[in-house]
Amino acid sequence: MDFELKTLTLAGAAAEKCDAIVVLVGESFKPGKDPLSRLVADAMKARDLETKPGKLLQAYRSAGIAAPRVVLAGAGDGTGKRVQAAVQAAVGSLRTSGAKRLVICLPADAGDDAVRAAVAATAEASYVYVATKSKPEGRELQRVTIAVADAARYKAGFGAAKAAANGIEFARELANLPPNLATPTRLGDEAKKLAKTHGFLCEVLGPKEIGKIGMGSFLAVAQGSEQPPRFIVLQYQGAAASEPPLVLVGKGITFDSGGISIKPSQDMDEMKFDMGGAASVLGTFRAIGELKPALNVVGLIPSCENMPDGKSVKPGDIVTSLSGQTIEILNTDAEGRLILCDALTYAERFKPSAVIDIATLTGACVVALGGVRSGLFATDDGLAQSLQDAGDAALDPCWRMPLDDEYADGLKSNFADVANVAGRAGGAVNAAKFLQRFTTKYPWAHLDIAGTAWKGGAAKGSTGRPVGLLVQFLVSQLGAAPAKPARRGAKRK
Repeated sequence: MDFELKTLTLAGAAAEKCDAIVVLVGESFKPGKDPLSRLVADAMKARDLETKPGKLLQAYRSAGIAAPRVVLAGAGDGTGKRVQAAVQAAVGSLRTSGAKRLVICLPADAGDDAVRAAVAATAEASYVYVATKSKPEGRELQRVTIAVADAARYKAGFGAAKAAANGIEFARELANLPPNLATPTRLGDEAKKLAKTHGFLCEVLGPKEIGKIGMGSFLAVAQGSEQPPRFIVLQYQGAAASEPPLVLVGKGITFDSGGISIKPSQDMDEMKFDMGGAASVLGTFRAIGELKPALNVVGLIPSCENMPDGKSVKPGDIVTSLSGQTIEILNTDAEGRLILCDALTYAERFKPSAVIDIATLTGACVVALGGVRSGLFATDDGLAQSLQDAGDAALDPCWRMPLDDEYADGLKSNFADVANVAGRAGGAVNAAKFLQRFTTKYPWAHLDIAGTAWKGGAAKGSTGRPVGLLVQFLVSQLGAAPAKPARRGAKRK
């Protein structure tokens, strides 16, 4: 989809040649004398239109308006969150209209957050998955103009919003693919394509190279599958080589059966979404390729399947991680942390300014936070605050969770340095404490996206989260003064 930012009043929009116009009507709306303003004023006077977010009123072939369809949408106070709700409802109402060219008129006093929200909500509401359908119904919407009072004011934020929207769609497409297509090999190929298109450095390692490095924990998970594992390394250099990079680590389990500790059959098909962390890293790099920020960024993706087989790792097996720490595997369905720990150790070689891992890690996080906020764990207060602020700004929110040392007590093992699971209580925190053991050499944050990476039921499908958060975080780092905030909870017990 092609987005355009344009300086356009309601009078100008009324004359715009397009298939549909969406007018966001906020609480501060002041009507003019143009046809669109009169339409809004008449509707509000008749109490047929409310400014409550999501409330719609449609008109067809209105006098003085070039577009055949007009949707008036309540936008409340005009903030990003209200605009998001309004645009999602309005664009959703046009999905079957055949409209290809759309103009969205933002309130005159709209802020940068409203522009970001309008772009993101349009992309989300118009997304259609067609990759594996024999008779796909493609997305009709092709060109969207965001009309604002002064386009120059919003130019930078609009560019970032467009890049984020493209990255989110890229992540959604990958995660929505069936697991027989979205294999570890396919993820490696997609990374290579991104690298070729945008000039990234890319290395994709197979089983022999992974074993030679010493990633015993990662390989233990992969050994039960016929699909060979892949370790993907993407590098973008937008700053001087001497500048330490930010490292993004994405969990890439392309299908999770649970292994020998097999999952119940109900909803197991949704375990194709267990590579949501990997998809989000690739989606973020898609956005980076468009934005070209003055930063150095590394993406690390350990990818494999977790399957039951005669060669599969068993409960009670002990493996040696890349860090040299031994791990007693008590539950083979706690596999994400086993592949991530080796990637987190590998990240040390880049001497990073910070490392953020993204993983559909625990059902316990879903219980704690549902599908609204991703779980955030961090050893660095400044990093945690930056991520939380970025999530709020991108309307892709997270919530900081604790890392008290006592949560690691359940991970003690009589036979290895650490066990891969503790008890059920505090499961999301226990998993984070396991990962923390492998992150003592840099500031670290962990995003548990088990509740936010996809939706089930009638709306089943990937959300592309937290690409929006990650892109906003990277943008926020541009020009930021290097700082070393106080770290907490960094010692390994």
